Amino acid sequence: MWLFLAFCSAALLGCYDSLKKTALKDNAVLPVLFLNTLFCSVLFLPFIIMSHHTHVLDHTPFLVGQGGWNEHLYIIVKSVIVLASWVCGYFGMKYLPLTIVGPINATQPVMVLVGAMLVFGEQLNVWQWVGVMLAVLSFFMLSRSGKKEGINFRDNRWVVLIVLAAVFGAISGLYDKYLMASPEEGGVGLDRMMVQSWYNIYQCAMMGVMMWLIWWPHRTASPFRWHWAIIFVSLFLSIADFLYFYSLSLPGAMVSIVSMVRRGSVVVSFLFGALFFHEKNLKSKAVDLALVMLGLLFLWIGS
Repeated sequence: MWLFLAFCSAALLGCYDSLKKTALKDNAVLPVLFLNTLFCSVLFLPFIIMSHHTHVLDHTPFLVGQGGWNEHLYIIVKSVIVLASWVCGYFGMKYLPLTIVGPINATQPVMVLVGAMLVFGEQLNVWQWVGVMLAVLSFFMLSRSGKKEGINFRDNRWVVLIVLAAVFGAISGLYDKYLMASPEEGGVGLDRMMVQSWYNIYQCAMMGVMMWLIWWPHRTASPFRWHWAIIFVSLFLSIADFLYFYSLSLPGAMVSIVSMVRRGSVVVSFLFGALFFHEKNLKSKAVDLALVMLGLLFLWIGS
């Protein structure tokens, strides 16, 4: 069941990336990101209210657990990590082809695995090392494909931002493992709905401050225009994350495999980039994508 939910989350995540690209086209980044965090917060606010003041959601997957300041402090840290990933990712995606952004993001499970090795002392087996090497190779091949479109991976700031977004995303994945694990397993043991609901609200507050300090004084130079894709970005992301957290909460769920399956979303976003955005050099990028997916397969076998 948890693996099926992970695949559903991956499909929705691919749609989310594609809609995000649509919403960012010729648009100011910070207002789009603020509205996404706002709509996500609005979606989860009723669950928080009903969970705290009624018994309607008792014994359902939508019940939001309660916690004190210590628990919320952990969630605030997660909000900062995720928001850093999103800010970098949104700016990078606006200026780069989706068929380049997707494969770079797909290397995130490799970073999670290496991070688990460094932080948690996990040891990689032969299959996993092959997967890591294939992912590294695919990144260098992707840089060659990018050069055909005038994108130099070495000095392109948008590529750097996408890589940073993937790094912060990997840190968030490792942090999720820590937050969701029980105290007996060395974790915090937080309720998954509490984490997802409140981290959206904290992100919205942080983005509101960023909007006021950074974008609002320069809004004429970076104008915002409304696009209906913004609402669907929030909707697809919220459902994808709900399925992700729910799958992790099920018995036997493995965060390494769930993380890898979720990166399969790159297939959906790649198809969107080819069919709807008519991006270039698809044959060479498809080879790069195939290497990434092969690397993920080796990681899955090794895990």
